Amino acid sequence: MEYQYPLEQDWSTEEIIDAIAFFQKVEKAYEQGIERDSFMSAYRRFKEIVPGKAQERNLCNEFEEISGYSPYQTVKSAKAANPGKIIKMN
Repeated sequence: MEYQYPLEQDWSTEEIIDAIAFFQKVEKAYEQGIERDSFMSAYRRFKEIVPGKAQERNLCNEFEEISGYSPYQTVKSAKAANPGKIIKMN
């Protein structure tokens, strides 16, 4: 797919790379499936970059709008899954 990831202008290069990695893991959860612990690690890093709920919601909604993939539903599924489980979104 060709689209731009939702990013903030004031993020450092490292933060941009890590935020994109999180969104890519959401994509992977839908397209192939992803190991829960790997996904949760990326989500924890994303939350370090985006600690506020409102900003997280805005970025995730923007990503869902352009990609069709829901970070919210993926995080919800990952939190409910046992460690080591593969998360596969439909």
